[in-house]
Amino acid sequence: MAKYTITYSDAKEWSYILDSIAVLVEEAAFVFRQDGLALRSLDPSRTAMVDLFIPKEGFEEYPELQSEVRMGINFKDFRKLLRRLKKGDKISLEVEESKLRVKLIGKSTRSITLPLIEAAAEELPTPKVVYTATVKTASDVLSQALKDADAVADSVKFDVDEEALYIRASSDRGEVEVKLDKGGELVYEFDVKEPASATFSLEYLVDIAGKASKVSDIVTVELATAKPISLTFDIPAGGKLTYFVAPHIEQ
Repeated sequence: MAKYTITYSDAKEWSYILDSIAVLVEEAAFVFRQDGLALRSLDPSRTAMVDLFIPKEGFEEYPELQSEVRMGINFKDFRKLLRRLKKGDKISLEVEESKLRVKLIGKSTRSITLPLIEAAAEELPTPKVVYTATVKTASDVLSQALKDADAVADSVKFDVDEEALYIRASSDRGEVEVKLDKGGELVYEFDVKEPASATFSLEYLVDIAGKASKVSDIVTVELATAKPISLTFDIPAGGKLTYFVAPHIEQ
């Protein structure tokens, strides 16, 4: 059987990408496509989806492919290996038969082999949502706002009008409001066709923003009233890491 190898120049960066995916899923399949590496998977409750794409140009080494190749992995096992990486390491992934060989390449080359798993091959369409508001901001600003909300509540409300995006949370423990003004220093794009409002559980959002902000400086927030939120993080090498999280339904 053929061997397929990809090499990413920054193993630490790769570990942050894995951490960001593992917020939602324990097992999933990377797909080697002709144009780059992709992953799309739902969380166990099927209320959130992660969608990753890194173009082949983002890799130091990427195979020429006639057809797609799947690489099913257990994220817990994979992430344990990456605790051993050192600053400046590259990471190489070799898929051959039913095995994955992970090489951490630095002052020495460490090689570990894992079994590939049969991750579900479900075809997941992109959610069909017509978003009415788009706000691009610094990912650490979003992460901090969600941490603040998490300090006082279990859910968070996003409201956007023609002037600002508001991130609000309240409970008997207190109230939080973070306002991102159109034209503000850390608001890089602000496009509101019509106001939008939606509430979301903080269960995933805090970890999503916290992990993804380690590998991304910029996040695009897309909203529509009572619809799933879309968070797209620009990652190095021209990649995109997108999450869709369903709105919280009031009981």
